[in-house]
Amino acid sequence: MNRNQITEQIVVARMAKGLSWQQLADAVARPVAWTTAALLGQHPIPAELGKVLIEMLGLDDSAVPILAAPPMRGGLPTAVPTDPTIYRFYEALQVYGGAIKELIHEKFGDGIMSAINFSVDVHKKPHSSGDRVVVTFDGKFLPYQWISADDQ
Repeated sequence: MNRNQITEQIVVARMAKGLSWQQLADAVARPVAWTTAALLGQHPIPAELGKVLIEMLGLDDSAVPILAAPPMRGGLPTAVPTDPTIYRFYEALQVYGGAIKELIHEKFGDGIMSAINFSVDVHKKPHSSGDRVVVTFDGKFLPYQWISADDQ
């Protein structure tokens, strides 16, 4: 069995059992965004947590070591995302990415926001014109450090 097959089984089992992503996250005391991403194949799941999740989902124990292995992260099926929800993030970054980059440099200096030392949170915010989606990216600032060959 490979990681993609296990991911498909996880999605089907979660729906069949009526489990929410939050319930699965609570069972392993991890943030819901991390747990969801991990179960969708973007993070390794420590074996002791994998066992809890596999049991809740009613999947075979043989999935645990595969879930614990470092995954191939990222990668969408197409260069430009076609799923409407994911595409809107792509669109937002096309419009605001340059501004976000400039503001990071202005506030922090030359560097990047880490997606390794990182968290994400999704909230629903009631609004008179319709509920709002609030997504918070929280990444460590990593300054660029230029090191000459003599310094190494």
